[in-house]
Amino acid sequence: MKHIFFDLDHTLWDFETNSDIAFKTIFEKHKVPVNINKFLNYYRGINQEYWKLYREEKITKATLRVGRLKDTFTKINVKVSDRLIDDLSVDYIAVLPNNNELFDGAIEILNYLSPKYNLHIITNGFNEVQYKKLENSGLSTYFDKIITSEDAGVKKPNPIIFNFALNKASAVSKESMMIGDNYEADVMGAINNGIDAIYFNSKNEPVSHTIKSINTLLEIKKYL
Repeated sequence: MKHIFFDLDHTLWDFETNSDIAFKTIFEKHKVPVNINKFLNYYRGINQEYWKLYREEKITKATLRVGRLKDTFTKINVKVSDRLIDDLSVDYIAVLPNNNELFDGAIEILNYLSPKYNLHIITNGFNEVQYKKLENSGLSTYFDKIITSEDAGVKKPNPIIFNFALNKASAVSKESMMIGDNYEADVMGAINNGIDAIYFNSKNEPVSHTIKSINTLLEIKKYL
C-alpha cells in the first residue's frame, strides 16, 4: 500500500459540530426568529437528502445551498424572505470553515500514517470551502493531492473521480486505499473501482463482514 485517500467531511473534519456553530453565528447576526436547536434538528436530515441528490447529479450546487434552508424553514413553519435565505446561504459558506473541530484521533492517525504513505483527499464538497477547512484546521500539511468533485467534474461514487484522483496522485488502484464515512460514495465507490476501502462507521451501522469497518479513526492502525 502506497497511497491513502481520505474523505474530509464526517471523516476527519467534524461537519455536524462545525455546521451547528456556523448556524448559531449567522442566525445571531441576522436575528433569525427561530429556535436554533429545533432548526438544526430538522436541517441535518434535510441536508443529507440534498447532498444525496447532489451526488446523484439530480440538483445543482445552487439548488443545494438554498433548497436545504428553504425546506427546513418550511418544515418548522417559520416564514422567512427569499432575500434572507440568500443571505444566510452566502454567510453560512463564509463562516463554516472558521470552525474546525476534528474527529477524535484525526491528528494522531495522520501523524501515524504520513511517514508511511502518501496521503490525499477526495471530497464532494465545494472548492471555496474545502480548501479553507483544510488550511484553517491544520490538516493541509498532511496531504499531497486534494481532489474535489468540482475539479473532477463528477462526484463520488462516480468512477471518473476515482480515476481522476489516481492519475493526479500518480497512483494505481491496487496500491491505494480509500477511507470515508459514506458507505455508498466512499466505500462502494472505491471498491467498485478496484481500490480497497475502510468504512469509518462512527454510527455503528450494520455492515457486511467483508467490509473493513472502524468506529474510531485510531482503529485504522489495525489495517495500515
